[in-house]
Amino acid sequence: MITLTENAVKEIRRIIEENKLPETTGLRLGIKGGGCAGFTYVFDFDQKAGEFDQVFESLGVKVFVDRKSLIYIDGTQVDFSTSLMDRGFKFLNPKAEAACGCGTSFTPKAQETA
Repeated sequence: MITLTENAVKEIRRIIEENKLPETTGLRLGIKGGGCAGFTYVFDFDQKAGEFDQVFESLGVKVFVDRKSLIYIDGTQVDFSTSLMDRGFKFLNPKAEAACGCGTSFTPKAQETA
């Protein structure tokens, strides 16, 4: 399951409204190989689930995750920091062993890669 904090939901809704996206728009979260720690988070918007997506709803916002990504990010909480020095989305991933300094890439725990 993927969850969003209230701050993340506020920012997601602000982006959707600012970009005049349909109200049915949800968050697409996934991963791809790369980044300084092994995997990079992929963050986008979408209106509907794909054939291999798992769909969650958190605080009224739909979250679409492909099944392969879910293996590595299940249980993740997405937050949005509003501090001046660290503004942006943050991923609190219990399946990450290590993360890069910027927080956009991670190394999965050893048992997750087997």
